[in-house]
Amino acid sequence: MAVRRERNLAAMSVDDFMKTGLDTDSDDSKGEESDTSSVDDEKKNATRHKGAKKSKVAKHKQSLQKLKESDPEFYEFLQTEDQTLLNFDASESDTSEEEGIEEDSDDVHKLPKKLQVASDDSEASSTDDGENETVQKKEKKTKGIQVTLKMINHWSNLIQETGSLACIHNAVTAFKSAVQQAGGASEGDVTKYRVEGSGVFNAVVRLCITDLLPAWQKILKLQETKSNKKQALPSTGKKWSKIRNDVKAYVTDMIQLMSELVDPSIVNVILKHIHNLVPYYACFPKLTKVLLKKLISVWSTGEESSRILAFLSINKITRLMQGAMLEPCLKQMYMAYVKNCKFTSPTTLPMINFMQRALVEMFAIDVNLTYQYAFIYIRQLAIHLRNAITVKKKETCQSVYNWQYIHCLYLWARLLSTVYPSDTLEPLIYPLTQTIVGTIKLVPTAKFYPLRFHCVRTLNMLSDATNTFIPVLPFLLEVFEVTDFNKRHTGASFKPFNFACILKLSKAQLQEKSFRDGVVDQLYDLLLEQFRIHSHSIGFPELALPAVIQIKDFLKKCKVANYTKQIKQILEKVEEASKIINLRRKAATFDLRDCKAVDAWEIKSKEEGTPLSVFYTNWRKLRDRELQFEIAGKERIVGDDHLPRIERQRGGPRKAGPEDRKEFAELFESASDDDSGDDKMRFKPREERPKKRKKVEEQDSEEYSDFDDEELDKLAGSGEDSVEEEKDGDDSSSSEEEDEDQAEEEDADEDDAEDIVEDFEMSSDDDD
Repeated sequence: MAVRRERNLAAMSVDDFMKTGLDTDSDDSKGEESDTSSVDDEKKNATRHKGAKKSKVAKHKQSLQKLKESDPEFYEFLQTEDQTLLNFDASESDTSEEEGIEEDSDDVHKLPKKLQVASDDSEASSTDDGENETVQKKEKKTKGIQVTLKMINHWSNLIQETGSLACIHNAVTAFKSAVQQAGGASEGDVTKYRVEGSGVFNAVVRLCITDLLPAWQKILKLQETKSNKKQALPSTGKKWSKIRNDVKAYVTDMIQLMSELVDPSIVNVILKHIHNLVPYYACFPKLTKVLLKKLISVWSTGEESSRILAFLSINKITRLMQGAMLEPCLKQMYMAYVKNCKFTSPTTLPMINFMQRALVEMFAIDVNLTYQYAFIYIRQLAIHLRNAITVKKKETCQSVYNWQYIHCLYLWARLLSTVYPSDTLEPLIYPLTQTIVGTIKLVPTAKFYPLRFHCVRTLNMLSDATNTFIPVLPFLLEVFEVTDFNKRHTGASFKPFNFACILKLSKAQLQEKSFRDGVVDQLYDLLLEQFRIHSHSIGFPELALPAVIQIKDFLKKCKVANYTKQIKQILEKVEEASKIINLRRKAATFDLRDCKAVDAWEIKSKEEGTPLSVFYTNWRKLRDRELQFEIAGKERIVGDDHLPRIERQRGGPRKAGPEDRKEFAELFESASDDDSGDDKMRFKPREERPKKRKKVEEQDSEEYSDFDDEELDKLAGSGEDSVEEEKDGDDSSSSEEEDEDQAEEEDADEDDAEDIVEDFEMSSDDDD
């Protein structure tokens, strides 16, 4: 055909060729062949798709059959609640797909008559449509079976009765979705169930807290152990492999739930449940470390009840996994303690004391490990003090004179006091004592008296618990010498200073009256405690003699009755205690070089007690009760008090009646003449009026005994000279009385010295 065509074309002229036109038979045949091949391909693809769909339907039916065999209860629940999953028909899907294919084949794309130019708005709308489609796809993926209260009750009954593993697994997965709802589910999280609503959320959490742990104990057949014996881990059970994955998922979600919750009451419930789950956490060491961090943060920053529950869980974990968890736990707890005791106030001080006592209990678990950390941290405190002493700059002093440093001293002093007697930690008493003494001597001014009192309190604690003599009295008696208690205060204060929450005082506070009142109260407390610690010692009279002399000197110089009254009470009790010790020493027959006999004598003397120790215990009870009332903000309860009370009248002041007016008028009848004269003089001009004479009346100083000197000057006016003369007379009489008192006290000191000499002579005679 091609050859013929070529020949015909060669024989044709141009005019014949234009008349006949082009031959398109071959092109039409080729187009028809291509159309038939494309239709055949579409049919083949449709048949393949049908086969794949049928295979998927068969697999789905097989999985439903397996579910019916493995968990018939859940299959019955699906039949009642959601039958669309079970009544799956393949014919409907096939017909819908065929219809869709036909519609796609019928729908032919047609070009529009006019083309539109693309703009930014159209691009943004297209991107928004794409994002909405992706969000809808993700929502379809994340959506699962909605959990209802009926499902939860069904699971709870089965778990309690049979301990079904399938129901436990369903409860754990539902709990996971509930935790995701509380904290916000991430994009990749896909769960089987969907928890919606607060009621369903609470029901799921309640189910897991109340039913899962008893069910696991039944499955593993764990027996309750006594408190003395170490508890067996759940991983030792024979059926541990069946529930291991569910336990791990549940324990992980519980940590996440604790970090998401804010309400203290709910947090406390979760912490109690975690305390029971500690053996299960011990089977997963990595999760236990994460849990410890969360618990330590709650222990250091949570509310009071939450702190206590968190500490109980921490203590249980460390005792159950002592080898792996004790060391990191001590580090984290000490750092949290130092971090959270930076600021001290009446509200935070109880929490700091709780952390201090809890940390001491943790350190007491392993004394050998505690020695390493105590040595390092006490050495750090000593290095800070050495830098402050050598450099003597404001920054270095501030590194020592702060609350963190003082609370660390309290911590280690309390630790050594509670652990004593301990051969391992006893060598740390001396370096800690030297560090505290150096802290007192760094800046020994009145500005830092509160800090000095804190340090003295730690030394008293160490001395009392460890039976070691620490010279504390010089630091207290120095305050009597440096401070002028007779100096008149220039500032008035409405509230007393709380020295428990103060480290330093300002210049204005040093001039207030409450400063001296607070200092005397602190000295009274600390001196009583120091004398009580050594009141049973065989050398108490010699120990107290220098302090007695210095206290008597203070009583001579101080003119304030309130201060001298308190210090005199201490002096009397000390003298009584020294007399009793002298009497007991005279009755002793052992040699002073026999240390065991001396220790036995001191123990017996401590058991018998002294007037000073008895007085201190009673005073301490009253003082603690007062502090509790102040902390709680309650009023003191007074019994049958006969104090006068002011009764205020309701409805304002009473108006004067006619009888009251007559009585009031009679009081001024004698001055009526003067008043008439005054009335006449009022109408005269100022130049003609006579000048008024100043009336000076002599008054005794006893009438103004309740006023200060400044107020007397204002009130007395021109009568200052007479008042000064009377004061001079009083001073001379008071000086004579002071001389007599000094003579009597010197005689008493000589008598005491003679008694001491006689005691030593008696002891030397007994030795001979």
